[in-house]
Amino acid sequence: MKLLIATDAWRPQVNGVVRTLERVSEELGRAGVAVTMLTPADFRTMPMPTYPEIRLALALPGTIAKKAAAMAPDGVHIATEGPIGYAIRRWCLATARPFTTSFHTRFPEYLAARLPVPPKASYAVLRRFHNAGRGCMVATRTLETELAERGFTNLLPWSRGVDAELFRPRPDLRTTDRQRPVFLFVGRVAVEKNIRAFLELDLPGIKRVVGDGPAMSELRTAFPDAEFAGTLTGEALAQAYADADVFVFPSRTDTYGIVLLEALASGLPVAAFPVPGPADVIGDSNVGVLDEDLGKAAVAALAISRDDCRAFALRHSWAACARQFLDNVVTAQDLGRDFVPLAEAAAH
Repeated sequence: MKLLIATDAWRPQVNGVVRTLERVSEELGRAGVAVTMLTPADFRTMPMPTYPEIRLALALPGTIAKKAAAMAPDGVHIATEGPIGYAIRRWCLATARPFTTSFHTRFPEYLAARLPVPPKASYAVLRRFHNAGRGCMVATRTLETELAERGFTNLLPWSRGVDAELFRPRPDLRTTDRQRPVFLFVGRVAVEKNIRAFLELDLPGIKRVVGDGPAMSELRTAFPDAEFAGTLTGEALAQAYADADVFVFPSRTDTYGIVLLEALASGLPVAAFPVPGPADVIGDSNVGVLDEDLGKAAVAALAISRDDCRAFALRHSWAACARQFLDNVVTAQDLGRDFVPLAEAAAH
């Protein structure tokens, strides 16, 4: 089976969408699915206004469609609603080719935070985009309910995973002589992440921010006592999680938050607002504290067992995430199973 995944979110971006697509494509490849990624790396690009780390493809829809056609895929999945996503959607509709999509980001809320564009108008555009496909994958039950109420159809569940070998407790790091507790945030340093709400908290110890983005300069100036580590990846990122005491997730707009699973796999309890995303991931488990008083939640999370956090995260694997994704693609696009199912591949 040959599967084309079209995405406008790709390296050098460091975010949950990119990490999810990378890991899922790796897992699918191990199961014998030939995955081809169509990304901005295949074209000339320009930086997105106000968000330069996001590169937008500079290519005519026909040029993008021609490249996709040359790949001769059996199935097509469109991951984002950018220039590449729209071009592939147009190609699929013109050739009566079935496709699936996925809803990763609350762009209407993000756009409204920057420009006077009402979310209702943006959701109407996104609804038209996604409803043209055979299925739209969503990460949580809460998001599925919300989008259904907004008129989105053919919604399919697609959870997330974590690399529990990379992200793991490292007790030796925590024996170093440093000021504690360490409250950590990991993610894009942008207005929609609500990082200011974290940095304004009256907390003991250290507040550390890992990541980069358009709000970095402003937040560095406003909060000189906070530590800003910049973007970290791989082993350095894993060590940053393991060295902290509580993971603080101030976002009110994330649809999931892979960083939550990475933190938990590292033995790090979570403090967050009781909103969709963290509420879906954490729920009423004993691995985090959800409270409208984020400072209260952060302090209370210090008492949570790091072993419990690790055990909770181990329930989520990238292999299971990829199986669910492929089941959605195959079923929605009526492709048939002329390949080795992931469950069988994993058993060999």
